[in-house]
Amino acid sequence: MAINAKLEMRQTQSLVMTPQLQQAIKLLQLSNMELTAFVEGELERNPLLERAEGDGPADGTADDRSSDSTDANSDSASEQSDADDWVDLESGGDSNRTDDMDADPRDMFPDSEDFVPGAVMDSGWSGLTPASRALSGEGADLESYVAEEKTLRLHLSEQLALAFPDPVRRMIGQHIIDMTDETGYLRGDLDGLATQLGAPLELVEETLAAMQCFDPCGVFARDLRECLTLQLKEQDRCDPAMAALIDNLHLLAAHDVAALKRATAVTDEDLADMVSEVRRLNPKPGLRYGSVPAQPIVPDVLLRSLPDGSYHVELNSDTLPRVLVNQTYYATVAKSPLAKEDKSYLVDCLQTANWLVKSLDQRARTILKVSQEIVRQQDAFFTYGVRHLRPLNLKTVADAISMHESTVSRVTANKYMATNRGLFELKYFFTSAIPATGEGDLHSSEAVRHRIREMIDAEAAGDVLSDDKIVERLKEDGVDIARRTVAKYREALGIPSSVQRRRQKRMALAVSA
Repeated sequence: MAINAKLEMRQTQSLVMTPQLQQAIKLLQLSNMELTAFVEGELERNPLLERAEGDGPADGTADDRSSDSTDANSDSASEQSDADDWVDLESGGDSNRTDDMDADPRDMFPDSEDFVPGAVMDSGWSGLTPASRALSGEGADLESYVAEEKTLRLHLSEQLALAFPDPVRRMIGQHIIDMTDETGYLRGDLDGLATQLGAPLELVEETLAAMQCFDPCGVFARDLRECLTLQLKEQDRCDPAMAALIDNLHLLAAHDVAALKRATAVTDEDLADMVSEVRRLNPKPGLRYGSVPAQPIVPDVLLRSLPDGSYHVELNSDTLPRVLVNQTYYATVAKSPLAKEDKSYLVDCLQTANWLVKSLDQRARTILKVSQEIVRQQDAFFTYGVRHLRPLNLKTVADAISMHESTVSRVTANKYMATNRGLFELKYFFTSAIPATGEGDLHSSEAVRHRIREMIDAEAAGDVLSDDKIVERLKEDGVDIARRTVAKYREALGIPSSVQRRRQKRMALAVSA
């Protein structure tokens, strides 16, 4: 084969995504908290971006801020000509092209009340002290007087200072506190701590033994058995029978009453009393102090039922940031003599600001469009409940609204809808299909899981349903399902097997008796 140089011409097609398009796709899959953090960062970096205040202009300058960017700089318009809609890009470029990037930002938000929320204006209240507010007649801010919640570390350190006058023991004790997690358990090796501090292991163990008497009772335990033992000793209830019960916690977890009776050598009545005492103990004593409160989920979409039986879908404006492009500042700076680098930076900031405003608006519209189609597909669920949830996949929704499946997948990620049935993630409404017996309609896997839970919750202590029995009942209801599928759904719901449930019910009856 001869080796020589030659020229060839090839024509290929490839998908080229500009950084702006990549940013728009990234915005689509962000949650409302992540989106807020991203916009806050852009507000700090871009001098042409500013937060919109209220629902309308306060001083008549909104028209200047959101005027046509091409009037300020016509050169920047040509550089934005390749910024096609990312939804159109993913769906093949046939039906979802956005407006010109140089359009007036006021035209980008024709329904600003529905899509873009206003920010709360700073009234200067935060700059006043409680005393000055009281003197001004505005009343005191009660939140300024709320006491700080005491953490477990602080609570233990206060007791440490009173328990050990010896500075050596206080130093060892402080290291032990540092090795304790928020639940109150000691997560560390005493041998390693002794080596690190150069102290005898006996001294470290003596210090730990003394600190295990601290409040809350059970703190500084190294495992669950030791934690429960410390609490029982505090109550003077750690007799040999109770100690045997604590040593066989695995039998208690398995609800094996017969094995527990053999291990503790007590009667049924005594065993029931001992189990009740153990259940009253606190397995995580440290959570009483400084526990982090759970942050409530803020829905992105709100669903309201109308008098005629239909549903109205709207975006939660509180979760959508509202930003504007300050055209007045841009026009002022652009008129002044600037270096080439400064002018390039200013044009780049303008393009980024315009794109961000448009991307936020497009993101809101896309979320609303997908949510409306989900509600249309799952209207029976909102009317009758989870047993009427239909099988649904991304392709069905994507085809109905002329979008790509990947776009629908990004829209439904980390987004929540507040409905008359509760708060649900948008992905909850997408479930696989289970065939029906005969020629019936397909069943949603989530609806089948709900039926399995209902059956198990309604079972009697003397008639615990096995997986085979559940399969028989589901087939009677028209659901063609295999036993291994029932077992998989049951395990996903956190429901134990029929043998374990039978033991649980027997122990519950023994304890209640």
